[in-house]
Order: sequence, then C-alpha cells, then structure tokens
Amino acid sequence: MSTPLSGPGPAQQVPGREPVGSGLPRSSGTARNHAPITVTGLLVKVVLLGLVAGIAIWAAFPLIEAEKWAGLALLAVTTAGLFYLYLTRRHVPAKYLVPGTLFLIAFQVFPVLYTASTAFTNFGDGHRGSKDDAIVAIQTASVKQVPGSTEYALSIATTGDPASGPLVFLVTDPATGVVSVGDAEGLRRLDPADVTVAPGGKVTAADGYTVLNFGQAGARSQEITDLIVPTAGGAIRSTGLTRAYEGKAMRAYDAGCDCVRDAESGRTWTADESSGAFVAADGERLAQGWKVNVGFDNFTRVLTEPAISGPFFGTLVWNFAFAIGSTGLTFLLGMGIALALHSPRMRGTNLYRVLLILPYAMPSFAMLLVWRDMFNTDFGLINNLFGLGVDWFGQDWSARAAVLLVQLWLGYPYMFLVTTGALQAIPRELTEATSVDGASPWQSFRAVVLPLLLVALSPLLIASFAYNFNNINAIWLTTEGGPFPADNPTNGATDLLITYTYRLAFGAQGAEFGMAAAVSIFIFAIVATVSAISFRRTRKQEEVYS
Repeated sequence: MSTPLSGPGPAQQVPGREPVGSGLPRSSGTARNHAPITVTGLLVKVVLLGLVAGIAIWAAFPLIEAEKWAGLALLAVTTAGLFYLYLTRRHVPAKYLVPGTLFLIAFQVFPVLYTASTAFTNFGDGHRGSKDDAIVAIQTASVKQVPGSTEYALSIATTGDPASGPLVFLVTDPATGVVSVGDAEGLRRLDPADVTVAPGGKVTAADGYTVLNFGQAGARSQEITDLIVPTAGGAIRSTGLTRAYEGKAMRAYDAGCDCVRDAESGRTWTADESSGAFVAADGERLAQGWKVNVGFDNFTRVLTEPAISGPFFGTLVWNFAFAIGSTGLTFLLGMGIALALHSPRMRGTNLYRVLLILPYAMPSFAMLLVWRDMFNTDFGLINNLFGLGVDWFGQDWSARAAVLLVQLWLGYPYMFLVTTGALQAIPRELTEATSVDGASPWQSFRAVVLPLLLVALSPLLIASFAYNFNNINAIWLTTEGGPFPADNPTNGATDLLITYTYRLAFGAQGAEFGMAAAVSIFIFAIVATVSAISFRRTRKQEEVYS
C-alpha cells in the first residue's frame, strides 16, 4: 500500500527547516501583506505630501484673513487625514479611493451644490456683496464736486500691463505734498522715497507702478472716468487725465431709518431686506443692492412670470426636438453607412471609412463657423451651389433645419464608428440562421441585428442625448440663438435652455446668476430624469437579450 504524497501537517515540522507555508517572511503585524517601499516610491510620496502641505498652507491664509474658522478646521482635518492615510501601512483600499473621491467632490459635487445654493439667492449685477458694500458703492457713486473741494495733481498708473492692468490714481495733496495711491479699496500713502514728483505735483514715477502716458491713458478713458476712490470725506474722481478732486457724496446712509437720503432731491430709499435693495415709496430701486436669500423666488419666476415662463417652455420643446433630432438622425445615418460597409460584398471599405470619419477628425468649433458662412444668404455655398435664395438664419424653421443639418454632418462619424464596432461583435451565424429560416434581410435586421445594436449602443445614445441637450457650441457658433422676434430680443427660435441661461447670466440687461442657476437646476433635473428612465429601460432590454 502506497503512502500518500503529502507534506507535514500544521502541527508537523521538519527539523532544521522553516514551517511549510506561503513563503512569506516571518514577520508580525500587517507588514507581511506589503511589499517593501522603494527609494523612488518614497521620494514620490514625500513630494506629493509636500505638495499637499503647501496647498494647505496656501489655502489657510485667506481663510484666516476672512475668519472662516469652519473652513479652516475642515482644511486642517482633511490635511491631517491625508498625512495619516499615506504615512501608515494600513487602509490600502482607501489609499486608492480617497484621491478619486476628493477630485469627485471638488469638480462635481461642490460645483453642483454651489450652483444649487446660488439658485436660492438674488446674486447678480448690483447684488454681489454685502449690505455695507452696497452702501459704500451708493455713496461713492453719488460724489460730486462742490465749492471748496480739494483738487489734486493726478497721474494714472497700473500695476500690470498698461493696456489691461488694474488702474490706480497717483495723487499729490497740494497742501502737504503727500503722494497717495488710490483704487476702489481706498487711499494709501506712499513713501516719499518711492516716488518721483515733478514741479506742480504730478507723479512721474513710483516703485511698483507703471505710470501711463497720455496715449495709454486716453485709450482707457472710460475706465478712468468710472474709477472712484473712497475717502473719509467723500471720494476722489478724475477730471481729465491730469487733475482729480475730492467730492462730496450727495447720498448718505442713515442708520436710524435704515435708509439712504439724497441731499439734493430729498428722496429716501428704505432698505428692503427681502430683496436686498433700497426701495423708495414709489417703488424705485437703487441700482446697488446686496446679496440675500430669496428662497424659491427664482424657481417661481421661471414657472409663473410670463416674460420668463413663455420663452422657457417654448425653448424646452425645441430643446427636446434638437437633442432627439441630433441624436436620432446621426445614429440612423451612421448606422446605415456602417451596415453598408459591413456587407462582405463591399470592396475598398478601409478607404471609405477613412473618408467618412474626416468630419470627426476636424475641430468642431472651426467647422461650425465654416457651416455658418456656407448658409449665408448672399455669398454662402449652399445658396450659390443650388441656386437658392433662402434666408437660412432669418426664418425660424429654416434656421432650425440648418442647425440640425450641421449636427448631422458633425455627428454621424461618431455613430458610424461605434456602430461598426458593435456590428463586429454580432456573430454572423445569427443572421445566417435567420436566412436559412426564410427571413428576408429586413426581417433579419429588425429581429436580430437592431435589438442587439440597441443593447450595445443604448448607453452611448443616452450620453449623446444628454450632450446635445446642452450643446451650446452648436447653437452659439452658428445662429447665436436667432432669429429673434421683434418683441423679445432675449430668446430666439434656435435657443436651447443652455444658451437662454447664458444670455440670462451675461445678457445686456445685466448678469442674473441666481436666475441662471435656477434654470440650470431645471436643466439638470430634466436630463437626469430622462437619463434615469432610459437606463432603466435599457437594463430591461439587456435582460431580454442576455
């Protein structure tokens, strides 16, 4: 009887040898589960942790200056947690998950939460800062020169590029000869050793500043006129390029009534905390206000205010039509070409494929501008080639047809590529089996090929729909949202919700970031709902054909 070939059991040990096991070195704790750290790995870890420490220190100073203690505590805890995680040999999975999680929070979660929080405020032009900032802006904007106002010799300077750097005033007090530098934050004295003053008090040079000549200053005359330097007695404004005066504020804030009074007209504007503005008895509002929480007012305005809700719902319908049309038409054309080239009877398919993906290889923004010129009514290639006189971008439906045609040309190569890949994964035996059963090519395609294609491509079609729903380039670089009706220059026939939102935020009537954020929340909710429903149906379809 033979003896089974087996090694010593757990309690057995061959004299003079280590116990038979996994071959790991005899060490305690968790160290046996980790490979030794190389010099390169240690160096990379030191550099990355040093970078984390540097970023944390850099971010700490603004938080301390602003007295944001909660943010500072969060920064300290996060930094300490990262050092603990990467300086120990424990929690190996977390070492890989934490960086991705932090980037997800920084670039996805935080922007969404910030947008959502902005949607509940009146943040926008005239409502950017605090109430104190609004009061200062109101008072300095009302400064006028009065008899006895101090006049200064003025030099215009900048701390950066003469053509675009931030402007400052270099003024010389005629009584004391003291030179000061002023900007929107206020007036600060300069060390006499750091400035050169010409006879008459005009500053010709100052350390850290570039004094503009008349040509450079003249090119920025409007910015110079708009610059107001607040002072204890009022504010300093320019009169030309060489003189300035310290005027008196005609409007002053009265804390007793929480209002702003105009010394010339006697009018009074009382603070309205709910809207963040100073409002007169007749409803007139001062342009400068402050940021406040307005609750669901922005969302209510989108749904109920005729000037906003009418364009919103009309744009929403076209937005769905554009996204569905762009996705559906490009898929049908791309799939048709892929099916044609997939046929074994086709010759020269590689050449055809190279030619067909050329639009996909070209920069889309450049092609959009080219197509815009091609649809030009007077000298565009489309009208000249076919002998037409269509004003493509001057009529609602022709403009919409034009942008869909442009999207078809730009988008079908992508659908052609992904459909070609999906067709390669479908066994030919399936279609051959249907042919043996007597099915026509159309019946074979409808019963076998198309369902399998949709199972593979449905996620890509959903992603394409979501992209086209917010495809600002396709509209902005071709029609800019037009044509616009005569009674509403803010909403055009080809506007998507994203372009409508952009115009709300940066339109000529002033930025309304709170309102734009509210519309963005609506867009997010719509796309998320459509995507969730589509993915759910896709999973059911996968279960049927799996």
